[in-house]
This record gives sequence, structure tokens and C-alpha cells, in this order.
Amino acid sequence: MAASSLTIAVEPPGSPDARACVAAYVGELGRRFEGGFDPGNGNPTPDDDALTPPAGCFLVARLDGRAVGCGALRRLSPGVGEIKRMWVAPEARGLGLSRRLLAALEDEARALNFERVRLDTNRALTEAQALYRSAGYRAIERFNDNPYADLWFEKGLEGG
Repeated sequence: MAASSLTIAVEPPGSPDARACVAAYVGELGRRFEGGFDPGNGNPTPDDDALTPPAGCFLVARLDGRAVGCGALRRLSPGVGEIKRMWVAPEARGLGLSRRLLAALEDEARALNFERVRLDTNRALTEAQALYRSAGYRAIERFNDNPYADLWFEKGLEGG
């Protein structure tokens, strides 16, 4: 697959492709996390309103028209957003899609007037940790009660 056939666009979080991506994301975390993953275990999925402008957004990435990735953005507090549910299908990895998806989420955060974004991740997701660090995210103290999170990051969006 050529990366030139990649599109990333805002989409309703309840669309069939958005739901399919989130289901694949949840399935992958269940396989990768020690002890599995239950999205209802103290880490509820944000409701659709929280992922719809002006509160936030949901992005779907497509290769050749097929949904192969997603990411969500929601408002945590005035000027602060949180990136959630970022995922790329295994067959689409290695094309730079994760970096492009993260940049698109940051662009959407700026458009929503967020001055900074935060995210969390699990220790098993070493490739995600490397991506966030290389994209300018810095480690911060715990900002939520996500039982699956081991690391918390933040990035200022000024000058973007």
C-alpha cells in the first residue's frame, strides 16, 4: 500500500468505520495488555458528544478508502485537550500513518483553541511511547485515573 493514498478526516464517532476502528483498537489492547483490557473498567469511552466539535473530534484514517486508523480528541478543561483511542491497523504500520494521525489530532486541537494536549499510554505500547517522545511530548504526572495507564504525556501547541 502506498502512503500517498492516505486520507485523514473528521468523522462522526458513531459512524460504522469509527466504531469498527475502536473495536479493533479494544481487541488489540486486550491481546497486548498484561491481564487484558476492559474499556468499561474505570476508563469509560468518551460519549459521542465529547468527541464532536466544538468539544472534540474523531478522526478516521483511510488507505485506498479503507478505514485503517483512528484517534479522538476531547476537552479536559479550558485550553486543554486529551488524545484518546489512537490506533493504526497492523497492516498499515510502517508507513508513517501514526505520526500523520498524531499531527492531524494536534491540528484539530489548535482549531478547537486547545493550548496543550495530554494523553496516557500503557507500558506495553513501546512504539506509542517512542512516537510521543519523538513528536515533542514530555512526561508529566498522572492526570487521570485510567487503570491501564502507566505513563502520562503533554505537549504545548503554541507556534504550531
